[in-house]
Amino acid sequence: MADKEDTEKKVDDSKKPEEKAETKVDSSKESPKETVDPKDAALKDLKAKNSELEDKFLRSQAEIQNMNNRHKKEVAGILKYDGQKLATEILPVIDNLERALTVEVDDDAGKQLKKGIEMVQQHMVKALKDNKVTVIEGVGDKFDPTDSQAVQTVPADDDHPKDTIVQVLQKGYKLEDRVLRPAMVIVAL
Repeated sequence: MADKEDTEKKVDDSKKPEEKAETKVDSSKESPKETVDPKDAALKDLKAKNSELEDKFLRSQAEIQNMNNRHKKEVAGILKYDGQKLATEILPVIDNLERALTVEVDDDAGKQLKKGIEMVQQHMVKALKDNKVTVIEGVGDKFDPTDSQAVQTVPADDDHPKDTIVQVLQKGYKLEDRVLRPAMVIVAL
């Protein structure tokens, strides 16, 4: 009987390595199922990189479009208000020419000089109008602080209702919709 038991143990011992081998084979069969195919992983990485690059490309395109739009606006503004500095510097010259025209002259030489000053003044006013510089109208109009500066007030009466311009002390000018110089006015309150 001892021989039988020894034989069974030997058979059991001989089975154990096979079971162990089968177990190892089974575990080796499971590991390929858990691993991802390297081609699939590479494809997934490439798709992610492609998506990221496409996003960057679209953002860059949008930024370029925004820069072009800003540039167009800036150029339009520059063209619209082109000559603003020159017009602003010419305004005092026109004021002086208009003051010179208010002087009364009696002799022929004075009249000739006054006629020449008048012609220069008219040409300068025409040049300003041709370049979209306009005079801010005033007397009798409602006072607007965006284009006029009240330097004095007088009481309102029948001829001059409240908040209207009574007198213009210095003309104001606009270039398009931008005030170059506000008019200095007296306002009825």
